[in-house]
Amino acid sequence: MTDKEIKEEIVEEITNDTETKNEDTASTASQENEIETLKREVEDWKNSYLRKQAEFQNFTKRKEKEFDDLRAFASEKVVVKVLDIIDNLERAIAASSETKDFDSLVKGVELTLSQMKSTVASEGVEAIETEKAMFDPHLHMAVAVEDSADYANDEIIAEFQKGYKMKGKVIRPSMVKVCKK
Repeated sequence: MTDKEIKEEIVEEITNDTETKNEDTASTASQENEIETLKREVEDWKNSYLRKQAEFQNFTKRKEKEFDDLRAFASEKVVVKVLDIIDNLERAIAASSETKDFDSLVKGVELTLSQMKSTVASEGVEAIETEKAMFDPHLHMAVAVEDSADYANDEIIAEFQKGYKMKGKVIRPSMVKVCKK
């Protein structure tokens, strides 16, 4: 090998080393840029997650407050109707006190009772029928039993307290006497 070839080879090696270092530097810079980009994306996702979590907590609190308000004022409509009935009872008592007319008082109370029944009926309340009915433990509460030849086994003999259903659900069972043979 001549000096010229050796110099060319050294120059070529230095050039290759420089190119390799430049490539390594470029590769490292590219990797650092990619890492920074990924860090920003992770931070964006994290912030988005925290915002969504806060929004959900606010939504949950708002719904709980709405539910509490609904529960607190759910009976308002019925109470207003009952207040009208109370007013009518007070008027009936005042009118009968002035005139000392017992028949007017009875008629006023009967009208008020009718108004009360229509008010609860408008809310979906209905009486449970017991006349000539068979005992049903889902609708009736047997508080007495009696053996009677006039009634079939498990037939209701008497009703002590009227039972009611509201929109199909029993809210108070009828208290009854049942025939047991």
